[in-house]
Amino acid sequence: MFVFYLFALLVVWLGIESLRGGFRFLAFVRRELKREQTSFTPFASIIAPCRGLDQGLRDNLCALFNQNYPAYEIIFVTDSADDPASSVIEELRATFAGRSSVKTRVVVAGVATESGQKVHNLRVASAQVDSMSSVLVFVDSDARPQRDWLRMLIAPLEDGSAGAATGYRWFIPVRGGFASHLRSCWNASIASALGERTDKNFCWGGSTAIRRETFESLNVQERWRGALSDDFALMRVLHEARLPVHFVPGCLTPSFEDCGLIELIEFTTRQLKITRVYAPHFWKAVLAGSFLFVTVFFGGLALMLTRAALGLSFLTPLLFVALIFALGAGKAYVRWRAVMLALAAHGEPLRRGLPAQLLLWPIASVLYLYNALAAALSRRITWRGITYELKSPTETVIIDGVRTHETVQLESKARRAQ
Repeated sequence: MFVFYLFALLVVWLGIESLRGGFRFLAFVRRELKREQTSFTPFASIIAPCRGLDQGLRDNLCALFNQNYPAYEIIFVTDSADDPASSVIEELRATFAGRSSVKTRVVVAGVATESGQKVHNLRVASAQVDSMSSVLVFVDSDARPQRDWLRMLIAPLEDGSAGAATGYRWFIPVRGGFASHLRSCWNASIASALGERTDKNFCWGGSTAIRRETFESLNVQERWRGALSDDFALMRVLHEARLPVHFVPGCLTPSFEDCGLIELIEFTTRQLKITRVYAPHFWKAVLAGSFLFVTVFFGGLALMLTRAALGLSFLTPLLFVALIFALGAGKAYVRWRAVMLALAAHGEPLRRGLPAQLLLWPIASVLYLYNALAAALSRRITWRGITYELKSPTETVIIDGVRTHETVQLESKARRAQ
């Protein structure tokens, strides 16, 4: 019992520190959202790698055309001319053809041979940006940026000493379901890890901007060679150069998606396997933290029920479990309040997701523990139908990259049916 109470006190202390971090995150979001819009709007190149038909793909890509920004280009990049996303891209290009502020191009990158397919696509596309472009912006096809996203994301780069600016994703379930809400809850805890500390922030490849001169001087295109993760590789380069990464709360970007249980486990485990290879200290922290929490919280529940069944006093373990849960739910609520400020236009679906954020976080911790343990046993992942072996941050082996057009279509239909 003494050992349990000792570790329970440790978890309570960590919960208090986490809640304090949540309030710091909320305060940071409030301050940043009050900033006046900058007049720094250089010509920018948005690079949007696409593969298959993501749920809500048309609306996601349409948001790129509707940015409140004077002049920019969108480079859509696929690895195959017959990718199912191509028809959506061409439809939108035709729809917005008369908009003089937006230039568009499609780049077919071909099949990757020595890196992740997304990284290969980015390397090819970044070599073909407009000569006028001063800023490179990377966005994922499953993200739906808000109207001022491009302006806000580029704003921190007005300071020439900035390394990069980044947003982050917030999953918003469409039809709901346990797996979809659990994925949102799992992913939410990462969002509040970003904040004022520019030396501690990381890049999210789904919403990142970098000055072209910085990108070229750091030789990022070459440093991506052999990598699977574009954002982790970019973060490594920036940290080595001691360049700050600015988190822009206004660029929290919703992903309107549902998923099933299998897809949830595949997605979360893939993230931790990538983290283990590119940022092993993060992986170790997740492994230790989730093991400690799961052992104490669910062990406390088991201890409470056992003592109750034996007719013994169970008030103390009950109080510990209740306190730990209250602290975690409080952190989830404070984080949700911050996201509501940043994504005010999506208030109704965010409100629908609040109960899940408050109740599912202990299960998300169990999932984190499973993901971290799975990452300890294997470095093999499957991403968008391609299987990779992660040898190191600079060496990616493609195990199975042969896919037919029909296979891509079937996978896309499955994602849309979630």
